[in-house]
Amino acid sequence: MSFDRHLAEIAREFPEWTIWRSDAGRWWATRHHPLTSAQRDRGCAMTIDADDPEKLREQLHEQQDLSAGPDGPDEDS
Repeated sequence: MSFDRHLAEIAREFPEWTIWRSDAGRWWATRHHPLTSAQRDRGCAMTIDADDPEKLREQLHEQQDLSAGPDGPDEDS
């Protein structure tokens, strides 16, 4: 699959993130919105990177799980 197709598929799957590939060939994603303090406490990251699109997708799924927390999405008070 082409670079552009990988990029487009991941971007569609994770619309709350900006996805790109660096000139060095690493895959990156950064959130569109700041993290809540609860998300930061759970270990969520604002920006992540990976060697390839499959690993980036895995990390994005992990971030989704962390963001939701044990009881689903939370509100920061």
